[in-house]
Amino acid sequence: MTYHDAASEPPSEGSSDAHGDGENYFISMTDMMVGMLFIFIILLMSFALLFRQQTDVQVAKTKVQSKKIEVAESVGRELDETELRIRKRLDEIREASELRLRLLTEIRNQLSREGLIVEISPSGDVLRLTEAAVQFPVNNFALLGDAKKNVGKIARVLSRVLPAYSICPHSRVQSACRTPDQASVETVFIEGHTDETGNDDQNWSLSAQRAASTYRELTAVAPELRKIVNRREEEILSISGYSSTRPIDPSGSPVAWSRNRRIDLRFVMDTDPRSGLEEVRSLLQRMRAAIQELKGRTE
Repeated sequence: MTYHDAASEPPSEGSSDAHGDGENYFISMTDMMVGMLFIFIILLMSFALLFRQQTDVQVAKTKVQSKKIEVAESVGRELDETELRIRKRLDEIREASELRLRLLTEIRNQLSREGLIVEISPSGDVLRLTEAAVQFPVNNFALLGDAKKNVGKIARVLSRVLPAYSICPHSRVQSACRTPDQASVETVFIEGHTDETGNDDQNWSLSAQRAASTYRELTAVAPELRKIVNRREEEILSISGYSSTRPIDPSGSPVAWSRNRRIDLRFVMDTDPRSGLEEVRSLLQRMRAAIQELKGRTE
């Protein structure tokens, strides 16, 4: 009987091939898992990069929006400040108009006690010396008779009343006049007028001469009127002539012509220029620049 060593026996059919195939299968699965992991890492990195880009864009948008909000809030504050300054300026103008009406009313009342009838214009800025107070002959600029006496009365009333409504010069007691931050009289125009008859070129000269005659008589009777000054330390009395261009009675009758040959006193008021419209203009310029900046960021 012959015995064979177990080690020398041939292997059973298919034993070695099955082991090799299992090993190859394991290697293929590992490679696939590594590949999938690699792809996953790439996708994850791509997602992270995309997320970062989106975040950067969002942050940039947030900064732009924040800047827009900041500019808009600044414009809003400027608008509020401008509105307050305009309101303040309107209050100053209103105060000046009320002060002028008080001035003209006081002058009219004092002249009324002197027996002179004068009128305040509907606009409240002109004191009309009617023909009953100051009358000029036709084609003449001389103050004669009662007209001259009446201008003297007007001079004395003006010298009493005007100082309290005008700015304080360096030589005047503060309590008797207006301080620089208050409304005050800027100019009193002595305005000469003619009727519509005669030569127009001559009427222009005639109206100015009537104003000049009135000025000379006012300052002759009350020289202190020349010491009443405005904010710029200028004399407030001035003259102007309007020929027949500003009639108070355009009916063309002899009575109308008599009324139109007259003198008006026009009172111009002044308020502190330091708190004037220049400041409002500056604010509006800054607002315009801010709005342009906001538009630039929007586009």
